[in-house]
Amino acid sequence: MATLKELSEYTGFSITTISRVLNNDPTMSVSDATRSAILEAAGTLHYKKPSPKQRREPHGKLCFAIAEMLSPVEQLEDPYYLYLKNHAVQHCMDLGCTTVSLLEQDDGYHLAGRESIDGILAIGIFSERQIASLSSLHHNLVFLDSAPDELRFDSVVINFKLGVEQALDMLIHRGHHAIGFLGPSRKLDERKRPAPEVRRQCFIDYMKKHNLYDPALLLEAEMTAPDAYRAVQERIRTNGTRPTALLAANEEAAFGAIRALHVANLRVPQDMSVISFNDTPLSELTDPPLTSISTHVESMGRVAVGLLVQRARSTDEHIPLKIVVPPTLTERASVSSAAF
Repeated sequence: MATLKELSEYTGFSITTISRVLNNDPTMSVSDATRSAILEAAGTLHYKKPSPKQRREPHGKLCFAIAEMLSPVEQLEDPYYLYLKNHAVQHCMDLGCTTVSLLEQDDGYHLAGRESIDGILAIGIFSERQIASLSSLHHNLVFLDSAPDELRFDSVVINFKLGVEQALDMLIHRGHHAIGFLGPSRKLDERKRPAPEVRRQCFIDYMKKHNLYDPALLLEAEMTAPDAYRAVQERIRTNGTRPTALLAANEEAAFGAIRALHVANLRVPQDMSVISFNDTPLSELTDPPLTSISTHVESMGRVAVGLLVQRARSTDEHIPLKIVVPPTLTERASVSSAAF
C-alpha cells in the first residue's frame, strides 16, 4: 500500500495537493487532468486513506503555519527545500496536525484565512526583519535548515563539516589528490547576510590540513545547473588545472558539471569523479547515479515537527534546542579510484 510520499514522487505533485484532492477538499481548485492523474496513481499504487484509528488523536487539533524561504518557482530550480517541506507536511499529517502557509507582504508575514495557530515552521534562511515578523505571530517558532538565534528559537540543521570530511576521506582513500570544489565563494548566512560559503570553507580547511590545497581547483559557480555547467565548460575549454574529482556544493551544481563533462566527451567517473550534497531522489536518476552526501531531509523534517508539537503541548519554560543532524555518504557510480 502506497504512502502520500510515494504518490508525490510518482506523480510529481506535492503531498498537500494530493491529500486535498483525495479528501475532496471543496476549497481545492485543480484541473481535471491533475485530479485524474492523482486518482489514477492512487489506484495504480493501491493507496488507501488511513482510518481514524491510525491517526494519533492527541495531536489532532494542532495547526502549524509554514514559512518558506524560496518561492515555488525557485524550488523547482533547487528542489532541496521542496523535499524538506514535503517531508515536514507529511509528518504533520501522520500526526493528525494541519498546516497552513504564511503569506509574506511588504509589512511582514500574515496568516491566510485562519485566526490562530500553534506554532510556525520556518524553512530556510530569513532576514532579521522576517524573523521579527514571524516571532510576532507566534512564540513557538522552529527553524529548519538554519539557526539564526540559538538563544531564542529551536532549530534543526545539518553538519556540513562532517559531510565534507566524509566525502574527502573517501576520495583520498580512492587515490585522489587533485580534488576540486564547485560552488560559490560567498553565500547568505543564517540571517541573510553575505558571508563565506560554509561547504567551500570546510573544503579549504580540510585540504590545507592534509597539505592538498590548491586554489586553482576552486571552481566558482552559483548553486545552479546552468552556472555550474558554464564553470566546468570554461575550465575544460581553457585547459585550466583539472581535478580528478569534484565536490559540488549541491545536486544542481553536480548535474551541471556532469552535463559539461558529457558534452566534452569526458566520462564520469573514469575521467572525473563527482560527489554532491543533498542526495534527493534525483541523485539516483543521473547518468551515472550520483554519489552524494545525504542530508536526511526526511529525518530533519520529522525532528522539526516533533519540536513544534512538543512545545505546543507544553506550558513549561524551555531552553531552545539546536539539533544538528549528521549527514552520511551514499556511494553510487559517479566515483571511482584515481588513475595512476
